[in-house]
Amino acid sequence: MLSLRHIRRFCHFPSSAATGIAYVSTESNQIQGLKPLEEPALVKLKSERDPEKLYNLFKANATNRLVIENRFAFEDTVSRLAGAGRLDFIEDLLEHQKTLPQGRREGFIVRIIMLYGKAGMTKQALDTFFNMDLYGCKRSVKSFNAALQVLSFNPDLHTIWEFLHDAPSKYGIDIDAVSFNIAIKSFCELGILDGAYMAMREMEKSGLTPDVVTYTTLISALYKHERCVIGNGLWNLMVLKGCKPNLTTFNVRIQFLVNRRRAWDANDLLLLMPKLQVEPDSITYNMVIKGFFLARFPDMAERVYTAMHGLYEKEVVPKLGHS
Repeated sequence: MLSLRHIRRFCHFPSSAATGIAYVSTESNQIQGLKPLEEPALVKLKSERDPEKLYNLFKANATNRLVIENRFAFEDTVSRLAGAGRLDFIEDLLEHQKTLPQGRREGFIVRIIMLYGKAGMTKQALDTFFNMDLYGCKRSVKSFNAALQVLSFNPDLHTIWEFLHDAPSKYGIDIDAVSFNIAIKSFCELGILDGAYMAMREMEKSGLTPDVVTYTTLISALYKHERCVIGNGLWNLMVLKGCKPNLTTFNVRIQFLVNRRRAWDANDLLLLMPKLQVEPDSITYNMVIKGFFLARFPDMAERVYTAMHGLYEKEVVPKLGHS
């Protein structure tokens, strides 16, 4: 990057400079021209619509840090090439990037893995993880989780379970709560709730503590699949374990209560939230309002609506007064 280079300029200005006549040396022109020559690449990448020209432009800037370190430019280019069905261009660009110095940074390889995954190129994403040592890049749970996340885009029970069990021991990786949460979410999306619960149990056996994301994911899936008793039991277990519900957890529970026409219980939960230092959002209020309308209590719906707007006005008006 230009700003990291040590540039010394030795320019001599004639006396005409004192009269206000601008004079810049040839060397100064070249130095000042460096940054403008690099910056338009980002503009060109953003505006280019032809897939082949986009590919060639990105390839020509393969070592341009202004492009490579710009996450949006990288992701946008791959996304548009994927939309055009040019997976061959994507593979050529990303494989080339892995051979460059940045390919030795795990954070950069994680980005490559995720880009392949978002383009639907699961095999290339996994191969990138499996072959990291070929580029002199060490693996950790970060790259493992990225590969697992890619598998979750099109979840398959056997593939995810096999990767979760085999890859850590093969590559000496200590998986974390994020790893299990990715797997649990995948099983829930597949409707394999028993498998998701078993993954949570396996998580505990591994010495890891299920967190609020773990519980919220499972509770939401259980409510969605009408397994309410187990969902309620898991809520109670979460509280007994000392895991504090967050905004998403409360919203999941309130949505369940509203769907069950239990508007008063939903309202009680809404009132409980501030006492636990969890502030309701507009989604929370709107669900309770809907619940009272469904339960044929329009007056209560109006009261909650008024309370919501009164709360937001208190937050906004002082800020306007200080501006």
